[in-house]
Amino acid sequence: MIFRVVMAEIGAQMILSLTTWIAFAFYALAVAVLLAALRGRLAMQRAEPLALGLAAAAALIHGAHLWFALWTPAGIDLSLFNAVSLLGWLMALMLVVAAVRQPLHSLGLVVYPFAALALILAQALGVPTATTVPVGASVDIHVITSVVAYAILGLASAQALLLAWQEGALRRRRAGPILGFLPPLQGMEALLFQLVASGFVMLSVALISGWLFVDNLFAQDLVHKTVISMTGWLVFAGLLVGRSLAGWRGRTAIRWTLWGFALLAVAYFGSKIVLELILGKAA
Repeated sequence: MIFRVVMAEIGAQMILSLTTWIAFAFYALAVAVLLAALRGRLAMQRAEPLALGLAAAAALIHGAHLWFALWTPAGIDLSLFNAVSLLGWLMALMLVVAAVRQPLHSLGLVVYPFAALALILAQALGVPTATTVPVGASVDIHVITSVVAYAILGLASAQALLLAWQEGALRRRRAGPILGFLPPLQGMEALLFQLVASGFVMLSVALISGWLFVDNLFAQDLVHKTVISMTGWLVFAGLLVGRSLAGWRGRTAIRWTLWGFALLAVAYFGSKIVLELILGKAA
């Protein structure tokens, strides 16, 4: 009996290690193709479908890795590095699906390296902790909407970084190959606000479900997450209102997007870093 358990554990670890490096390789190849297109060494007509196919394979294998890494008898293991890996995978998956119909391939320059790094960190540094989420309909709604909101707003932040890069190149009049690689500035801004609006809706649902299904959101171990998350929500709400009433765009939109996502990252991952890595407790 003990032998079977040991062999099963070894088999699971081999699967996790194998899927990690295969997915990492596909992510790296997808980024290499996009960089070749950025430098003008590969035509975009060839680069886009090739990068998309490589990224799709990476996301598929990354998803298989997470299936084995997250599910435990006690529930879903959302320890720090597993949570980061889950976020990276969902961002990559959303990008792959959306890029089939929209010109979003440039986002891969930010998203695919992040997903690959998150996967490597989860495999190299991740350890099982007591941070498990019990499976249940009410809790599932809160967890799923929260992760989806983080992923969409993470894509919005990546878009904001590319938009800042594009705006900076235009201001310096040293655009180089970037103008041929990225969509027009107006389209980049429109996409940014589409992502922010979608993420804001999901974040609102996540916060409401937290109020409904999570016991005492203002308990000592949750109050900081709740307050900072609500502050992030207010930042995104302010950005959307400013866009609607005052036509906010450009640097203002970039700053508000990055500040909003930074607050959400501190609310969730910051507390996990302190509790899991520094204090050695579950978060």
